[in-house]
Amino acid sequence: MKVGQRMTRNPVTITPDTTVPEAQAIMRREKIRRLPVLDKNGKLVGIVSALDLMHASPSPATTLDVWEMHYLLSKLTVDKVMTKDVITITEDLPIEEAARIMDDNQISGIPVMRGEILVGIITESDIFRLFIELFGARHKGIRLTLLLPEKRGELAKLSNAITKCGGNIVSFATFEGEDPTNAYCTVKVTGVEKEALIQAITPVVEKVVDVRET
Repeated sequence: MKVGQRMTRNPVTITPDTTVPEAQAIMRREKIRRLPVLDKNGKLVGIVSALDLMHASPSPATTLDVWEMHYLLSKLTVDKVMTKDVITITEDLPIEEAARIMDDNQISGIPVMRGEILVGIITESDIFRLFIELFGARHKGIRLTLLLPEKRGELAKLSNAITKCGGNIVSFATFEGEDPTNAYCTVKVTGVEKEALIQAITPVVEKVVDVRET
């Protein structure tokens, strides 16, 4: 899956001269937590987050009364608080690479570019929704966590065992195991009773770690 399939297209944007209160009002109205900043030519020049706006304050604040602070804040523009060195990605980037870039850089959203044109934004919320889908979290079924030998053909053995007992695989994911010789597998299955499923898969896995009906 690529970023272009999950990003928010035509994101809400602002200009560098947008004031902090105006940007906050836009975020509240649109129920978003970050805004790409475009100059008058439509070029991406920054990105501002709700946290950036929350931390924005007039200086020196300690010498001002509350009315003066509110007045100065009303004149403060986002170009003073936005991130200018923006990390961007393209539509054809694999979705897991976008997640890795977010994690490596400790950011929660990335503008998506097509050349010099902003075409979308992908956020941690998009990744969370995809995570829910990958695990079939909104589907009822039997969720199994298994430990499999890290050898060729083990996933095929498991899939065949599930199929032969009448089960239908709703979701399937693998993770690093306890050591290099094995791997964890989480699978959700429908169409079969729990005891019959456990009996079918036990001979083809190293260990049944967890079983639950969801």
